Amino acid sequence: MGNIYFYPAWIRLWHAFNALLFLLLILSGLSMQYSNPELPIIRFDIAVSIHNICGILLTINYSIIIIGNFFTKNGKYYHINWRKNKDKMLIQLRYYLFGMFKGEHTPYPVTEKRKFNPMQKVSYAIVVYLLMPLIFISGWALLFPEMIFVKKILGTSGIHFTDLIHIIVGFVLSVFMVIHIYTCTIAKPPGSSFRAMITGWHETEE
Repeated sequence: MGNIYFYPAWIRLWHAFNALLFLLLILSGLSMQYSNPELPIIRFDIAVSIHNICGILLTINYSIIIIGNFFTKNGKYYHINWRKNKDKMLIQLRYYLFGMFKGEHTPYPVTEKRKFNPMQKVSYAIVVYLLMPLIFISGWALLFPEMIFVKKILGTSGIHFTDLIHIIVGFVLSVFMVIHIYTCTIAKPPGSSFRAMITGWHETEE
């Protein structure tokens, strides 16, 4: 078993702040969307304030990972060769569905050059470079409705369409967060993913 220093302090701090803001955004978003006005999870006006403030802070925090990926070696782990990665993703999916329950070793263990397995690499890249920008653009547009220059689209108002995009992407990101936490619990050695975000060192099986 060896250790690889994958997570410098700036990544660990970014990740911790990101997780806290995500949880607050999910809680306040659900409170605004589904709460009984007479018995809310969080009082509506307070939930709106929490959601807006956390959304602004998350936008700022997001810029850290983008700048960091551009100027540090962390960005190379998000580079994808789509032609080669397709078959690797199927192998990794088979492992998640069957292999790990049979005690098989992961087909793509962590190494100095490979921080993410093929499915992680694609999902993280989609989240960081597609879904996060979508939720920020829609969120800022809802915060400042005058930014929405399309008044009507697909038979509904521009603001309703923007709100729908925001809710759908928020739901997808919430599901991603649950899956992300789950996959951390099945990492080998057990608990290594959580320890890595505290110490910066990733423990390998070899």
